[in-house]
Amino acid sequence: MSGILAIIIAEIIWGAAPPIFKFSLQGVPPFTLAFVRFFTASFIFMPFAYMRWKRLTTTQLVYILLGSLVGVVINVSAFFVGLELAPSINVHMISAAGPLVLYALSIIVLHEKPHAQVLRGMIFALVGVLVIFLAPLFRDGLNGENGISAGSIILGNFLFVIAMLGGVFYSVINKKIIKSVDSSVIMSIQFFVGSVAFIPMMVRELQIWSFSSLNSQGWVGIIYGIFFSSALAYFLLNYALKRISAQEIGIFEYMKPVVAVLVAIPLLAEFPDIYFIIGSVLIFIGVYVSERHPHFQRVHTKIGGRG
Repeated sequence: MSGILAIIIAEIIWGAAPPIFKFSLQGVPPFTLAFVRFFTASFIFMPFAYMRWKRLTTTQLVYILLGSLVGVVINVSAFFVGLELAPSINVHMISAAGPLVLYALSIIVLHEKPHAQVLRGMIFALVGVLVIFLAPLFRDGLNGENGISAGSIILGNFLFVIAMLGGVFYSVINKKIIKSVDSSVIMSIQFFVGSVAFIPMMVRELQIWSFSSLNSQGWVGIIYGIFFSSALAYFLLNYALKRISAQEIGIFEYMKPVVAVLVAIPLLAEFPDIYFIIGSVLIFIGVYVSERHPHFQRVHTKIGGRG
């Protein structure tokens, strides 16, 4: 199998994840789903981690634990709870602004000199995110419709932003150790530690819900989360990274919003409205304008891009 085919399959899996998980959350509570997904996935990676195990330094262990906190606990908690409040198709469009957040971090953390072209792109993308973020107010006013308040949807969108930030910091942290620690070791530890952190919230959910209530929708999320979104997609990503460049892989990131819409329409009856389309166009323009600048590409790779 070619590296390009591998990354296409991985991006399709991740692209379809938001609507599939939103569908499954109708049958299983969010933190219970998160615990089962990451606890089981951690054991899938453990045999590979055992074969590639090398003694970790204190610094490496600290980075792994920090990655678990931001990339699993914060990212997934905000993502799952946000899905209960806001449309799943918003997830990847808001996340598309992640590379620009990385660039902003480079200005703050690395004291990189900002470039006008990149800043113009960041403004376009920021306006696009705000259009999607505030769309419930533009469309329905404060009262909302169908029993869902505009405030609830905006809160869900805000949680998607938190999830995106968690993903950004996860990339930055893992970038520090990915060349010295095998990816299976990193993921098995991060997934296990993250799953343990979900236990207190899961216990509260189990006071009003039990596994005997688990239906087919819940099973879809559990199976998809463990075997597809976690195990298979990460395997395919690492497979692709050995065969094609990180820059080539980045191109396929833009498949995810399209896949999410194509899955959400039949599965959840979520349709892009005019605000989603306008916001998406602005975000893509912003990212495109920024990524054309070589300084953006250099900084993105340096601080947290795939590679």
